[in-house]
Amino acid sequence: MRPPSGEQIELIWEDHHAVVVSVGAGIRRYDVAGRPVFDGYDADKMCDGARGQTLVPWPNRVKDGQWRWAGEDLQLALTEPAQHNAIHGLVRWLGWTVQSKTGNTATMTCTSYPQPGYPWPIDAQIDYRLDAEGLQVTTTVVNRGTSPAPLAAGAHPYLTAGTVHVDECELHVPADTWLPTGEQQIPTGSEPVDGTPYDFRTPRRIGAQKVDYAYTDLHRDERGRCTVRLAAPDGAASTLWVGPTYDYIEIFTGDALPDPSRRRRGLGVEPMTAPPNAFVSGESLVVLEPEEQWTGEWGITPA
Repeated sequence: MRPPSGEQIELIWEDHHAVVVSVGAGIRRYDVAGRPVFDGYDADKMCDGARGQTLVPWPNRVKDGQWRWAGEDLQLALTEPAQHNAIHGLVRWLGWTVQSKTGNTATMTCTSYPQPGYPWPIDAQIDYRLDAEGLQVTTTVVNRGTSPAPLAAGAHPYLTAGTVHVDECELHVPADTWLPTGEQQIPTGSEPVDGTPYDFRTPRRIGAQKVDYAYTDLHRDERGRCTVRLAAPDGAASTLWVGPTYDYIEIFTGDALPDPSRRRRGLGVEPMTAPPNAFVSGESLVVLEPEEQWTGEWGITPA
């Protein structure tokens, strides 16, 4: 039987074990010494909640799937019909090719050909590496078209610190600004986190707080990285870092997942190069000239 998530590619480094899959070049599993770091899914299941998927050429939502580029009105397929949005790009359900693999690395590629709403061919590549720093992910996208192509990129991992629900965990999100949303979960602007329930600049327990918002104005270290940390009461923790090309991180407590048994079991911590609805607003879009490439890095580190 062929697994719903396609080919299963195992990566091993000492007591680190990860499984990435050919459908969407996604992450299905990551654990260290038997402790889960990633809230994944079983090999005989279809990916749910965009769990671990690659989000190219846009992350998050495009309102009504409608946008305009170079004087042309474009209409994307409404892949979130309940809210009448186009969501999470074009490559998350494609079958990717494993170009190379070693014991702790894998390189996966795919081509997204022109389609209604996005008339550019793009090549995408994901490089996974598992080592002492954890799981490192490098995404590269090349515009193979004949005209400039707008682009945003993201990913949809879920962290766990080993607790039954994220309510018990302490969360640290070093970001000064959050993006409130209105109808269809489209941002209505941006606001300082100061004085709001969404301020996690000082680590604190999540409790019953619901979050499904993007953060920006990220605090970065000397390497240009911003790190989000989820910690259990027993001290076990998982962190996710984004490199300099990712200016936004979506935090999702999982309350809206269709399967009630999956809600709040892991924390969605989603690297994004642009905010929701960026194809409409134009905010933080990368524009690739023909044959130009973009590269970004993020990773998951157990602590």
